[in-house]
Amino acid sequence: MADKEEKVEEETNVKEEIQEIKENSKEEKDLKKKAEAESLATEEPKKELSLEEKKKILLEKVKKLKSKVDVTETSEELKEQVKIKKRDDMLIPLDEYVKAGIYLGTKVVTPDMKPFIYRRRADGLAIFNTDLIDEKIKEAIEYLNKFNAEDIVLVCKRQAGWKAAKMFSELTGIRVFTKKYPAGILTNTNLEDFFENELTIVTDSWLDKNALKDTLNVKKKVLMICDTNNFSKGADKVIIGNNKHHKSLGVIFYLLTRGFCKAKKINANIPDLDWWVEESN
Repeated sequence: MADKEEKVEEETNVKEEIQEIKENSKEEKDLKKKAEAESLATEEPKKELSLEEKKKILLEKVKKLKSKVDVTETSEELKEQVKIKKRDDMLIPLDEYVKAGIYLGTKVVTPDMKPFIYRRRADGLAIFNTDLIDEKIKEAIEYLNKFNAEDIVLVCKRQAGWKAAKMFSELTGIRVFTKKYPAGILTNTNLEDFFENELTIVTDSWLDKNALKDTLNVKKKVLMICDTNNFSKGADKVIIGNNKHHKSLGVIFYLLTRGFCKAKKINANIPDLDWWVEESN
């Protein structure tokens, strides 16, 4: 009788474990769908709303904000990091990061990005810790400088980053793909324009997933810009920050350009930061 009860208990435990795995898998799939949808939504043409529609949306937002409380969920460890960090050695002044909105994430937060989140706003947007953004960009510049320009590729399908990405390419000599990444250019040796690279800079892993996949297939390095809704799987080094807006991407590409040109002793006429964060005409 005891053996029978143990067998039943064992079977029950196995069923529970299987169910738990299924539930976790479903949660992960749902999270990935939401995260990808946020990135893709920024590339869709925006419908022009009437004045009445805009007014209605604004009133609904105000109503929602009134019903919410700005909850700060800051870990003690993160608080300590903020206290210790000295802001006088930042790459650019703190207010420049703030003006560019580089700290503004999305409503979806992946497990990979959770350690870098400072808090959530009342409207649900996750907020990156600005000090950690600066640290990650410093690490990325140091990492980028280990490679030669001819061995690096920047992929930026997001239109908001095209202007800054093209200037980055022009000043550093690093090849860039903006509107479309040519399928197989890094993997198919039969293509006329095939070439080997050592590092791929990925602006958004959701939009630039084909370039990321090809890079990983040929076992090359990846430097990835990650918003709160990105998974950093496959990245050798990450830059955290808003990768949806032209100002934020402008700041990132400006700092990478400045750091790379300095390290490689490239005598380039780099435009001031204001140029990088201006909206393209």
